[in-house]
Formats: sequence, structure tokens, C-alpha cells
Amino acid sequence: MKIESSVAVVTGGNRGLGRNLVVQLLERGAKVYAAARDPGTIDVPGAVPLQLDVTDPESVAGAARLATDATLLINNAGVSTRTPLIGGATDMIRLEMETGYFGTLDVTRAFAPVIEANGGGAILNVLSVLSWLHVPEYGAYCATKAAAWAMTDVIRQQLGARGIRVTALHVGYMDTDMASYIPPERKTDPALVAAAALDGIAAGQAEVLADELSRIAKRNLSTA
Repeated sequence: MKIESSVAVVTGGNRGLGRNLVVQLLERGAKVYAAARDPGTIDVPGAVPLQLDVTDPESVAGAARLATDATLLINNAGVSTRTPLIGGATDMIRLEMETGYFGTLDVTRAFAPVIEANGGGAILNVLSVLSWLHVPEYGAYCATKAAAWAMTDVIRQQLGARGIRVTALHVGYMDTDMASYIPPERKTDPALVAAAALDGIAAGQAEVLADELSRIAKRNLSTA
């Protein structure tokens, strides 16, 4: 997909990886709707603020009615509560699944017809190395990202015939607020991840492995 002159919607576009994606999309010549629950938090010059709460179906539908020229959807919005599956608070587990799985699915279902009507395009789902590497202290997050990985593979098959390519982005720790408690040497610059993701979209890749940890985890799937 050609990034230049595309029209992108980036969920969670107000900070972290999402903000980096917004900045780099604009630099590459795209029009960008930067979506957030509070559009007043969007501070990137040139971006079009878009109110969107991925856990609210009415908000999702409203965003799709506004961004009718979209050709690229980046499902970046997510949350990590560091909640274990056994003994963890059920409401926190549900929050992660509602945001990272059902939210991603609902936004995709809302925007797929928009992208198709505009002649086709692409969708990027921001996943994680924890789609494959499952650890108890991140139980809710692992389950959500594993489900989102399966969903991404399924919609790739469904939407391909409608002219929409679907790319999965896998990455470990990034230097963002979500991983503020992680030592810097273990984190990847989100600007580098954003660049790799956009290069992958442009090349029509089904999958982008943005760091060495993700590449190792993927290679080890066949031996797990």
C-alpha cells in the first residue's frame, strides 16, 4: 500500500507508539485522524483529532461516520493492567479483553466497509511478543493478544478479497508509559517500531517483527 496520500485512522494516537505512528504517517504524506477517548489530548500539528473510545460501540460508529475517507486503519489502542488470570481482578481481565480484542474487532468491523468503499487499503493490528510468549504475571494481556493474533489471521483471510491487506505488528517492551517500570536497556524506541510498521504496510507484509525478542519467540513456536 502506498502511504503517501493515504488516509489513516490511528487509535490511541495521543501517546506512545500511536503518537509516533501519527507523526511518521504525516511525514510520509498521509492524512491522519489521530483517535483518542479525549481528542483534546492530540497535540501533533497537522493531525485531525477524532473522538474514539474503542470500548464504546456508539463512539466507534460515530468515528466511522466522520472518517469516511479512511483507507488505512491502525488498531493501536490497548491497555496493560499486569493482571494474572488466577487470582487477578476479573474486571481488569475484562477491561483488557474489551479493549485489546473486542475493541480492535469492533473498530475493524466499522471501518472495513469504509476502506472497501474507498477502493481498498490496509489494516495494521498492534499485537505483541506476548501473543506467543505467555507469562503468568501478564496473564490478561497474553490472553488478549493471543486472541487478537488469531482474530488478525482470520480477518486477513476475510478481507483480502475486499481489497484490504491486514498486517500484524509484534513487539516486546517499548519506551512508552505502558512500560515505564522496565529498565531502558530492555526497551525499543517506539519511533523505530513505528517506522518498521509503516514499511511493512507499504510492502504489503502480513507480519512485522519489530524487535529481536519477537523474532526469537516466533522462531521458537515450532519447538514449544
